[in-house]
Amino acid sequence: MSGHNKWSTIKRKKGATDAKRGKIFTKIIKEIVIAAKEGGGDPDTNARLRLAIQNAKGANMPKDNIERAIKKAVGSEAVSYTETCFEGYAPHGIAVFAECLTDNNNRTVASIRSAFNKYGGNLGTNGSLSFLFDRKGTFTIKNEGLNIDEMELEMIDAGAEDFEVDDEKVTITCAKEDFGSVSKKLAEMSIEPEESGLKRIPNDTKKLDVESAKKVLRFIEALEDDDDIQNVYHNLEMTDELADALE
Repeated sequence: MSGHNKWSTIKRKKGATDAKRGKIFTKIIKEIVIAAKEGGGDPDTNARLRLAIQNAKGANMPKDNIERAIKKAVGSEAVSYTETCFEGYAPHGIAVFAECLTDNNNRTVASIRSAFNKYGGNLGTNGSLSFLFDRKGTFTIKNEGLNIDEMELEMIDAGAEDFEVDDEKVTITCAKEDFGSVSKKLAEMSIEPEESGLKRIPNDTKKLDVESAKKVLRFIEALEDDDDIQNVYHNLEMTDELADALE
């Protein structure tokens, strides 16, 4: 079951971009706000909020920040965010899917359209590329003090489809329908993921030469730097040659 997972390799490599702590906190706070606004401020009865708080802790967000975000969501001055998605092609035919939380849809549309135009991409219509990505449950766990063999067996029993280990992290992927059972099993084993949630995993990846791939990654980084964008998914394959060129 362990093996080379192209998608998680891409996600790990882009960690250099995600290290911008302020950007990470902004995105997590938005998720906490919309979760609390939709389902209330009690994580015991709000699964989406519970997951958002877990991810906040995994990113080392201070407890005060988390509590302020929840109060902001349920208070009289709560900001209203809209969930929306954008799909299109980056240069060289790489599929891109962006998930957004925004309080101003016109601003977000203009910003994303500008990015696609600037980097030579083509913005498509909603649903036009969804067939290229599968919704999967993913869990990222720090590889410290774990019994890997036992954990892998337990995760397979819980429904994991892929179990990948490297020196720093364990990455678990499962069907969307098995997200709850895998999450429950991790909790039973007292293992708290650094990050977990439903992600869009490309069902096929595309190789590019290094220079073309770098151009695509600059575009993806520009999208990820937009505060209105929560997640960006793509089907660029992170080859060993490209990974070496980015180090």
